[in-house]
Amino acid sequence: MKNADFQNRILALVEAILEQNSIISKAYPDSRLVDIGFTSMDMVSLMLGVEAEFNFTIPQSEITPENFQSVETLELMIVNQFQSGRVP
Repeated sequence: MKNADFQNRILALVEAILEQNSIISKAYPDSRLVDIGFTSMDMVSLMLGVEAEFNFTIPQSEITPENFQSVETLELMIVNQFQSGRVP
């Protein structure tokens, strides 16, 4: 799977949450999620959405503010999980 696929899938999840909250904001790979209107509950929704979308459980050690800063940081964490073999 190409990194662009990961990024597009994460962006779609972010945009769905924004739309659900009636937030009119464009999400870019480097947009800070809090800056475009994400709350802590949105972060939980995003985490669960990522787990469902990519069919794996995010390790507790990876659920950090740094990994959930932007689509890019989230993508990097997911790619690392797949490359390290932690994801079947």
